Amino acid sequence: MALQLRPNCEYCDKDLPPAATDARICSYECTFCTDCVETKLFNVCPNCGGGFAPRPIRPSREWRPGACVTKQLPSDKRVHLKYAAEEVAAFVGGVKNIAPEER
Repeated sequence: MALQLRPNCEYCDKDLPPAATDARICSYECTFCTDCVETKLFNVCPNCGGGFAPRPIRPSREWRPGACVTKQLPSDKRVHLKYAAEEVAAFVGGVKNIAPEER
């Protein structure tokens, strides 16, 4: 099963196309841009409390049969946080000093 490759930052709604190098994901595929992860979320996913990793780039060319962005299409469903900015800030503030592997 391939990653969804969500099309936007869930916090600021910035477009994050499949080849975006500034897309970050948590283990649940929550997707945010690098700027929000570093300046607003402090490496804390506001949905699950986990940390972030760079989202892999899906190959644009079919190097192996069926394995490319045109054969396994990215999601076109935009996702937005269900929490207000104040709720996110309070949650992040409570766990940002705990290393992701200890949360």
